[in-house]
Amino acid sequence: MIPEILIKDFDYDLPNDKIAQTAIELRDASKLLIYQDQVIFDQQFHRLPDLLKYGMGLFYNDAKVIPARIFAKNEHNAHIEIFLLKPFQTEYFKALNSTQNCRWECLVGNKKKWKDGTALILELNLNNLAVKLELTWVNRTQNAVQIDWNQHQLRFIELLSAIGEIPLPPYIKRTADKNDSIRYQTVYSNTEGSVAAPTAGLHFTETVIQNMANKNIHMTPLTLHVSAGTFLPVSVDKADEHPMHEEYFSISMDALKKLLKTSYPIAVGTTTVRVLESLYWCAVKIKSNLQNPFSINKLDPYTLKDILNNKEEAIQLLIAYLEKKQLNDIGGVTAIMIMPGYEFKFIKGLITNFHQPKSTLLLLIAAFTNGNWKNIYQHALENDYRFLSYGDSSLLLR
Repeated sequence: MIPEILIKDFDYDLPNDKIAQTAIELRDASKLLIYQDQVIFDQQFHRLPDLLKYGMGLFYNDAKVIPARIFAKNEHNAHIEIFLLKPFQTEYFKALNSTQNCRWECLVGNKKKWKDGTALILELNLNNLAVKLELTWVNRTQNAVQIDWNQHQLRFIELLSAIGEIPLPPYIKRTADKNDSIRYQTVYSNTEGSVAAPTAGLHFTETVIQNMANKNIHMTPLTLHVSAGTFLPVSVDKADEHPMHEEYFSISMDALKKLLKTSYPIAVGTTTVRVLESLYWCAVKIKSNLQNPFSINKLDPYTLKDILNNKEEAIQLLIAYLEKKQLNDIGGVTAIMIMPGYEFKFIKGLITNFHQPKSTLLLLIAAFTNGNWKNIYQHALENDYRFLSYGDSSLLLR
C-alpha cells in the first residue's frame, strides 16, 4: 500500500547561518549526534569507532565526484554552462574512459544561446598536447550533448579533470576552489561518476578507518553514482507524486557475503541506504520472475508483493543469480523512494548529515527514526550543529 505522505509535514525552519558553506579544517572534528531509543547525546566524529560494538559493520558508497561543470562560450562570446548529469545511453565506465567521443545528458545554462548545428569549442594544452574539444547537440529535447576531441590518446576523464569544475550543491553560495576538489571527496572515493558527494562519508579519515579495523569492524564498499536529482526539492503536495531521480548502483559478490554475515549493518549515508534497500526488492523481482529485476522504481516497495521469508533469503537469491550468470557484481538503477511507512529490510544503523526541509532525504530519515526526526533536528539546531553537505554528522541506531 502506498502511504499518503503530505510533504508540508516535513518542513522546518533552517536559517541560512546554519548551512555550512565550507568544510571544517579537520574532517573528523565534526560534531556527531547520537540517537538511539529516543535518547540524544553529542559526540565528535573521531570517537565513532569507540561507539560501535562487535557485530556491527559499515557499508559505504565509494563513488567519486567528477568535475561535472564545464564553462564555454558560443560564437558570439555568450557564456554557456554545461553540467554533466549522466552518460547518454551508455555506461559510466565507457563514457569516462572513451578516447574518441562521448555523449552526456546535461543541464545547460543559457541554453537558448546555444543553437542547433553549432559547436562550442574548448582549447587547452594538456601533457604537452594541443587539445581541441567540440561540444554539439545530439538531442536538444533530451538535453543530450556529444563531446569530441582531437587527441585520442587522452581519456575523457583526463580532459574533464582539466576543463571541469567540482559541482558544489546549490545551497553553497560561492564558487568552488582548489580545496573543494579534495574536501568534497571522501578519503575512500574510488569509482568515478557522481555529480554530488556521498556527504556522510566526508567525515572519515584514515585514522578513523584504521581504528575501525582495530576493533574488527569491517568497512565494505559499494557504489551509487549520486545524481543532481538528490537536490531536487519536493514541489508537490503528496510525496509519492514527486518525480524521483534514478541513480546507477553496483555491489560486489564480496559485499553481498559481508551483508549476509553482518548482524548489525550500518549504512554510511542515505545513498548507501538506497542501494542496500533496493537490493531486497531486486531479490523479490528475481523470485517473482519479473523483468528487469535490477531496475527499481520509486514505488516498488509499496506495490510489489513481498514473497521473501527474510533478508537472508534475499541475499542468497542475489548470490545465486551472480553465480549462475558467472558475474562478480550486480549493476542496476534505482529510483527507490523511502518514506514513512517503509519497513527497512537490511540496515539497522545510519550515519548521515542533516538534510534540507521538504526533501526526499528527510523523508528517509523520518522513516528510519519512526517519525522522531523533529526532536533530532531541533536538538541539532539548538546545539549549533552545521547542516547539509559540509555540515556535521549523526549516528542513528535502531
